[in-house]
Amino acid sequence: MGNESNLEKMVTYSYLKKYFEGKKVFLTGHTGFKGSWLLQILEALGAEVKGFALPPENDHDLYHLINGDQLCKSSILHDIRDASKLRYELLHYEPDFVFHMAAQPLVLESYKEPLYTFEVNAQGTANVLDALKHLQKKCVVVCITTDKVYENNDGHKAFKEDDKLGGYDPYSASKAAAEIIISSYRSSFFNPEHAHIHQKAIASVRAGNVIGGGDFATNRIIPDIVKAIKAGEEIILRNPHATRPWQHVIEPLGAYLLIATKMAEDAKKYSTAYNIGPNPQDVLSVEMLTQIAIQQAATGTYRIQEHTQKPHEASTLMLDISKVTQDTGWQPVYNAQKAIAKTMDWYFDTRNAATKCTEHIHEYFHWNE
Repeated sequence: MGNESNLEKMVTYSYLKKYFEGKKVFLTGHTGFKGSWLLQILEALGAEVKGFALPPENDHDLYHLINGDQLCKSSILHDIRDASKLRYELLHYEPDFVFHMAAQPLVLESYKEPLYTFEVNAQGTANVLDALKHLQKKCVVVCITTDKVYENNDGHKAFKEDDKLGGYDPYSASKAAAEIIISSYRSSFFNPEHAHIHQKAIASVRAGNVIGGGDFATNRIIPDIVKAIKAGEEIILRNPHATRPWQHVIEPLGAYLLIATKMAEDAKKYSTAYNIGPNPQDVLSVEMLTQIAIQQAATGTYRIQEHTQKPHEASTLMLDISKVTQDTGWQPVYNAQKAIAKTMDWYFDTRNAATKCTEHIHEYFHWNE
């Protein structure tokens, strides 16, 4: 309880507002699931947000449900692979903070569209960092990658930030490539030792397996569970024994914001890579997560579908989060049970999306205290 209390006093509305109120934030991927949540948090903190992303795929995507266009100073609906357009929009905005979230985020989709995945995730990241070479002002940059950047041989180890990068599937490999690109640009053009000259702080944050209300992507476990329950159908599990570090979407977003505030104060110390995830005891299998979700919804059944030929996905994934805890004091607030409960509550609450998101944000960041 002591650590949780300390954290709750740190990542709060009053603390974050001191850093973000009135500041310019350039947010790539703002129309996506995580981007839409971060957009709401930043707007509530009083930040001025310019978004750069592809249009939402569907009218029922979270970005539309929260009326995302109204939360941005401007929303540029464009492809991050267009380096010249990206550079123009970023440099003319002159941001104080950049959060780079734009990505092709799905493992199974990466098997279908590997070249597109590499172009967006690797080259897109290079495009953002290259544009920043020409920004003549102080700027804090947080690049979001994934917990899947490590060479994973299913050895049941918790990965640390200095472990070997790799990736079996194109998604994981593209994000590992993005990490190498980030490290190269940080060393070559934004070296922390010379931060007083170039005035840039560049961090990468490795989180994944986020759950939360408003995710409607295909081939993701929570959206699949919700769709099946609402349709009165069985939930189909393709990898029931795969274990993942599940976390509520607000958890990594809070960590990104906290790390950004630390970077604003000390670019040299915090320009590095950080794992963001739950505590080790909160790593659950897909089947365990499904059982908890069904229990929370008070309805639903599932069955395991055995595939003789299915795309490879690692069976085990765990992160060591001791570095971010030691450096910044960040620790997860929600355990897995609460993260799943809050997620399922969001989907079965009949109020509008913006109201539900706002309630979750206010609770997590102690808005009224």
